[in-house]
Amino acid sequence: MPRTAPPAFDERRQLELFRSVPGDLAPRDAQDLMTWPFFSLAKSKRTAPIDFRMGETWISVEAVPEHGMATIWDADVLIWAASQIVEARDAGRPTSRLMATTPHEILTYVGRGTGRDNYDRLKCALDRLQSTTVATSIRQQHQRRRHRFSWINEWQERLDASGRPLGIELILPDWFYAGIHERGLVLTIDRAYFDLTGGLERWLYRIVRKHGGRQSGGWSFDVSHLHLKSGALSPLKRFAFELRAIVRRQPLPGYTLAIEHAFGRERLRFAPLPVDPLDAAMRRLKLKSVDNQPC
Repeated sequence: MPRTAPPAFDERRQLELFRSVPGDLAPRDAQDLMTWPFFSLAKSKRTAPIDFRMGETWISVEAVPEHGMATIWDADVLIWAASQIVEARDAGRPTSRLMATTPHEILTYVGRGTGRDNYDRLKCALDRLQSTTVATSIRQQHQRRRHRFSWINEWQERLDASGRPLGIELILPDWFYAGIHERGLVLTIDRAYFDLTGGLERWLYRIVRKHGGRQSGGWSFDVSHLHLKSGALSPLKRFAFELRAIVRRQPLPGYTLAIEHAFGRERLRFAPLPVDPLDAAMRRLKLKSVDNQPC
């Protein structure tokens, strides 16, 4: 007698639906994603994998030719998701890896337009997040253990009986959800991050925010070390050239950058800008800061 195939596992049925709440929530980023090379920094399609090794930490990121690797702009969707989950958790509301929202809500939150082209680009971003696979030792009890996942397990558009769009549903991977909900491995980032247009400067802000924090003395990295941690395909010489250009522009919100040379090595030093006490108080109260500069 032939064996019947086991029924397919429907993850959606095992999860409670978490409906997002629109609003000006504080942007939160996952610390693991700020520290390690998980995304393409290029606007052009990348299919070459990321194969990163540093000590006992290793990361492998693979893309499919059809969609290419998830980019650092696609990661805005994950920042939106982390912000929703942390806000709900802190308010005592139940959360879930199964999230329901609208494209309009995600696009407006991350500072994008809401025209048809932006909706189409968001769908492409969701496809890249779903098709990019990650394997890593990070947060594994035994470093040799492999944890493999995609940034989105699945996503779908919801339609009414007439075929009109109602929104989208997506399922986050357990690795990402556990890091932000159970372990609280998140940091608040400046909303001006979404205005950064370059992949390298976006990546640089995240690593500066993670390592520099609000330490008055700042922090520094060898440029060659930063090149390794970026996962960028460009050679070190080109990477250093682009880094110096960023230092000249000083585009990172809340931080100042400088290039130093010591013992024949080039280093990037970064330090937080002084925080205005009134502006900090307004931010805590979720009020818009007042421009008190003279006319």
